[in-house]
Amino acid sequence: MKKIISAAALLTASLLPTHVSAFCGFYVAKADTGLFNESSQVVYARNADRSIVTMGSDFKGDVKEFAMVIPVPVVVQKEQVKLVNNSTIKHLDAYTAPRLVEYFDDDPCMQMMYSKATPAPPMAAPVPAKTRAKELGVTIEAQYTLGEYDIMVLSGQESTGLITWLTENGYKIPQGAEPVIGSYLKQNMKFFIAKVNLKEYSKTGFTQLRPIQVNYREKRFMLPIRLGTVNSTGKQDLFIYALTPKGRVETTNYRTVKLPSDLEIPEYIKDKKQFANFYRDMFRNQVEKEGGAVFLEYAWDMNWCDPCAADPLSSKELQELGAFWVKPEANNMGGGAADAYVTRLHVRYDRETFPEDLMFQTTGNTGNYQGRYIVRHPWQGEASCPAANEYLNKTAPKQQDEAAKNLAKMTGWNINEIRKQLPKLKKVASTTSWTE
Repeated sequence: MKKIISAAALLTASLLPTHVSAFCGFYVAKADTGLFNESSQVVYARNADRSIVTMGSDFKGDVKEFAMVIPVPVVVQKEQVKLVNNSTIKHLDAYTAPRLVEYFDDDPCMQMMYSKATPAPPMAAPVPAKTRAKELGVTIEAQYTLGEYDIMVLSGQESTGLITWLTENGYKIPQGAEPVIGSYLKQNMKFFIAKVNLKEYSKTGFTQLRPIQVNYREKRFMLPIRLGTVNSTGKQDLFIYALTPKGRVETTNYRTVKLPSDLEIPEYIKDKKQFANFYRDMFRNQVEKEGGAVFLEYAWDMNWCDPCAADPLSSKELQELGAFWVKPEANNMGGGAADAYVTRLHVRYDRETFPEDLMFQTTGNTGNYQGRYIVRHPWQGEASCPAANEYLNKTAPKQQDEAAKNLAKMTGWNINEIRKQLPKLKKVASTTSWTE
């Protein structure tokens, strides 16, 4: 697991934070819109018949040459137009981007010991952080951001509940920490916890044209794209971030198709360039396979994420992007808004494959989905039990081969070329004798 250098104090060393999420692993890369050359971004906030559409610009060159021509369903007056910060759209892009995550297999001998000692708890539906904290006897006494840190102050009724809460929120607690934590709780002491805030980025001024936002009422939930194909010489990529109070957004006049997700791929794809190549070719392969379809890359409420590719957007940021129904006091622990749901759609279009403008509907589907791809690092230690022998000779090679097949199927890459880049795995002699 990823570790952060800590101070020498015993308690601080006991709370080495991993990426804070309910995910046993950590996020290592994302497929943001920067991977695609000819692309545009639209944030579409929709509630009842009110639409607030923000059009991102990737214009490069002399601003004197810039022009934007956008069809709108009503006469848009001056008071219905405003400019938006580029950084807000970038934040939404990073938050919703398909991502690569990383697992490290444990020592199979240790897994066997753990499985005998303590059965794994069943997976439960996520509950709001404050509710879960209360169930465990934990109180969030204070919560704020200071500079580059997100800070919480916690108190607890007993050490088991506090350790459970910390573990569920991504903090790795070493063995032997419970008595120490318990002794401080008995003294009515609190726990100050800080983690780095990932969303404090460039505030050095505008370096490109800011997005334009229009606000209007219209019964039709639609986005005009045909005008953009008039003078286009080829296919274009369009990313749509739909914000609604609740429920996934889908197209009604074209198929909405989920990208392949939650599949393991080989270790070498962790390299930033390799991951970019993987995602571009995977998307291209899906476009060729599915034809004129709109692809779902992310659909999740703003209460939580697993794992988070960036911090959730604040209420202020969501309001800036048109989610007018979000109120400041709706902020939860992670900074997200409880009454906002985001859907990320990706379409590659031209006049032949998409002859109609995009028509949408908000569905009752509040389930979560994300484009997520997994790199699993095999355990390669010394075999000290039958389970390790089985793992090294059979399980790890099988996992590696399945990952290679997944990569070939998703991208269309040659399976033999993929296998040439796979690392050699350690094996042990099958004749090893074991004693209990």
